[in-house]
Amino acid sequence: MARPLRITYPGAFYHVTSRGNERKAIFKSQADRQKFLVYLESATERYRAAIHCYCLMDNHYHLLLETPAGNLPQIMRHINGAYTTYFNIKRGRSGHLFQGRYKAILVEKDAYAKELSRYIHLNPVRAGIVARPEAYAWTSYAAYAGAEVPPGWLARDCILGYFGMQKKAAQKRYKAFVEAVLGKPGESPLANLAGGIILGSAPFVQAIRRDHLADRPAGRDLPALKDLQVKPRVSQIEATVDRLVADDARLARNLKLYFVRKYSGTSLKAIGARYGLGESGVSQACRRIDKRQADDAALARLMARIDRVIKVSRV
Repeated sequence: MARPLRITYPGAFYHVTSRGNERKAIFKSQADRQKFLVYLESATERYRAAIHCYCLMDNHYHLLLETPAGNLPQIMRHINGAYTTYFNIKRGRSGHLFQGRYKAILVEKDAYAKELSRYIHLNPVRAGIVARPEAYAWTSYAAYAGAEVPPGWLARDCILGYFGMQKKAAQKRYKAFVEAVLGKPGESPLANLAGGIILGSAPFVQAIRRDHLADRPAGRDLPALKDLQVKPRVSQIEATVDRLVADDARLARNLKLYFVRKYSGTSLKAIGARYGLGESGVSQACRRIDKRQADDAALARLMARIDRVIKVSRV
């Protein structure tokens, strides 16, 4: 199974979901749900998690949470691990309760916090369990709408702050905001994700690439990282090589071919057509360059310089 890409840093904001193994129920009683809320509270106390919203369905849950300490994996190990232990002991079972790894979508908070909170609070309505969100007991909606006293660990101020500084007025506006889409079809705010794991504007995605992904290797087990990496255009690569290898046309051609294959995502067939070679010819030329730089320190330094310039141009 491919590992999910985790982007963690202090202050990161996430939409987190986790489902029961084989889609089986993870909550079988009110006591189970109450116990899960206890673990959410302890996550705020032990690991400084800021839980903004929650929704507990039968076989999965949604959280909108923030990590002031940049420690999402530690927070989620505590929540899922502690709850699994409780669930298994209570029912005399063993093994996994949750289906694989939790899903965590990194979110541009100011742009999407409101929409995601509404999306989470309306989950029981979309599932056809209730007609109105306040009729479902196991979300944070009632606390947001002013219908019940919020638990001390629920961080409402961030999202309610988008609706005004006076708490009662903000709660009323938030309730109207949620009710405005009742009975109306609408696109999920999670429909358009960068790399399947980032929800945000183009500048936000670019900043995450630059600050948190630029130096991370994209192995086979991190397909999302490959999707997020900015691929330079072939023309950019060729211009870089021409600028740095101006006095040797043959070497420049071979280095263009090498770096186009390495960075552009272009197929061997297309590269071969561009440089007048077959697919095997492209592979052989790249192997020759690799072998040559191993024995030629000057060439190795030149290629390292080209490599650095191309990487800078990607972020």
